[in-house]
Amino acid sequence: MSDCLFCKILAQEIPANIIYEDDKIIAFDDIQPQAPHHKLIIPRKHIATLNELTPEDIYLTGHLLYVAQQLAKKLGTADTGYRVVMNCNQDAGQAVYHIHLHLLGGRKLSWPPG
Repeated sequence: MSDCLFCKILAQEIPANIIYEDDKIIAFDDIQPQAPHHKLIIPRKHIATLNELTPEDIYLTGHLLYVAQQLAKKLGTADTGYRVVMNCNQDAGQAVYHIHLHLLGGRKLSWPPG
C-alpha cells in the first residue's frame, strides 16, 4: 500500500530502529513510547485491520504473538510482566491501518487501559 506508514518502513523508505526481522514480520521501536519498552511487531503482509484476517493468516498472527513473547524475554520483561495490544479501527485507537502488536513493558502497567 503506497500510503501505509508501515509499508513504507518495510520498503525502507522511512527509517526505523528494527530490533527483529524474519521473512514474515519485523519489530521496531515505537516513535512515541508509552513505556520504557514499547515495540511494534508488524507482518510484512499488508492487512489493514483484524477484520480483514483470513484463515490463511492464522500462522502469521500466531507468529506475531510468539515473537512478542521472545522479545519480552530478550528485554527482561517476561518474568515481571508485559502487555501485548492490538487495536482494531478508530474507536479502539488504531492509528496505522496495517495490523500490528504493541509490546509494552519495563514498568507497572495500570488497568483498565484507555
